[in-house]
Order: sequence, then structure tokens, then C-alpha cells
Amino acid sequence: MKIKDSVAFVTGANRGLGLSLVRALQAAGARKIYAGARDPASVTIPGVIPVRLDVTKPEQVAAAAAACGDTTLLFNNAGIARAMGFLDPEALPTMRDIFETNVFGLVEVSRAFAPVLAENGGGAIVNVLSVTSWINGGALSIYAASKSAAWGATNGLRVELKKQGTQVVALHVGFMDTDMTRGFEVDKITPDEVARLTLAGVESGAEEVLADEISRNVKQGLVHGLYLNPPERPLNRGE
Repeated sequence: MKIKDSVAFVTGANRGLGLSLVRALQAAGARKIYAGARDPASVTIPGVIPVRLDVTKPEQVAAAAAACGDTTLLFNNAGIARAMGFLDPEALPTMRDIFETNVFGLVEVSRAFAPVLAENGGGAIVNVLSVTSWINGGALSIYAASKSAAWGATNGLRVELKKQGTQVVALHVGFMDTDMTRGFEVDKITPDEVARLTLAGVESGAEEVLADEISRNVKQGLVHGLYLNPPERPLNRGE
């Protein structure tokens, strides 16, 4: 689909990649942009429409879909991460919190907007995932598990929504220069570049966007059976 003249809804739009997506959509000529955030006052970009949205609250998700009925392009960007492994004493409550946003929230928003997109000709959904969708280990194990689950949900939604003409795109990226990766002494891609590549993928009809060298290398390794064991250092995406 074309970005120009589209009506976009971005969750988690007030910072990080969400903010970069909003700016990229503006530059690409989107006709209207809804910026979802828990605190609408935190959305300060001129020309966008702030929407109160906590993706873990079904009533807010339903209200957003009802109020933004002209949406043609949905970005499931909202997500959280905490540095914790499965053997930590707080692992299970932390896992529930992370999955509530990164998995159940993504599915809840997609389900709410699916009929909206159908009514508007099909449109597209972009789910912001991670290279950790495919590999796991270390301090971000719980986060990685949530992204694996979100990847599975993305693939399932793609099949279910194909009949209504909705393009479903999985965005994978490793280290991105956001608050989440502060302190990681590694090469990082900028969120602006990820946003640019994502919009290009949408326009090209892609089902998957591999935004950086890490995600491309890991995907290639999976194809050839090289990643049977995870790397010692965890990889993650910043939101």
C-alpha cells in the first residue's frame, strides 16, 4: 500500500521508534496520523492527533478503534522490556506484565482494528518485533520469549487477514539507539532509519522487514541451521 494519503495509527507513539514512525509518516505524506500513548499529553508533534491508549486495557483499545474509524495503516509498536531471566524469583509476574503488553496488547489492537481496515479496503498492519523473536538467552530471556510469541501471532494474523486484503508486516531489528539500549557498547541503527526502512517495506508489499545487519545475519543463520544455540550476549530492540 501507499503511505501517501494513508491514515495511520501508531501505538507507543510518544518516544523511540514510535516517534520516528510518526515523523517518517509525516514526511511520506500520510493524510492523518493518530498517535496512541498512555498519556496523550506526551504527544507533542504538531499535526498529529493524540489518542489515549494503554494496549493492556481492552476498553481503551475498543474506544480507539471506534474513534479512529478511517485508519488504513496500523503500527503495533507499543512494548516493554525488563532485564530478567526465567529463574529470577520475580520471573512469573514479570513475564505476565511483559506478555500483557507485547503479546496480548498486540493481538487486542489488531483484532479491534481488523474490521476498520477491512471497511477501508484492507490496508496494512506492521508489528514491531525483534531479532530476539528467533534467539533467546541471558538477561532478556523473558522479553525475547514475548517477541517469539508476538512473531507467532503475526504469522497467524497474516493468514487470517489475507482474505480481507490486509498486508501484515513483521519488523525485526537488533540494536537500535533508544532508551532501552542505553549503556550497550555496540553499533546501533537509528530509529529514524528503521522507520524509513519500515515504510519502504510497507510500500513494496513486504511481509517482513529486516532492518539491520544483526537481524539479517540471524535470519540467514536460521535458514542454514547456524543458530541452534543462542549467542552469549542477548540481542534486543528498543521501543
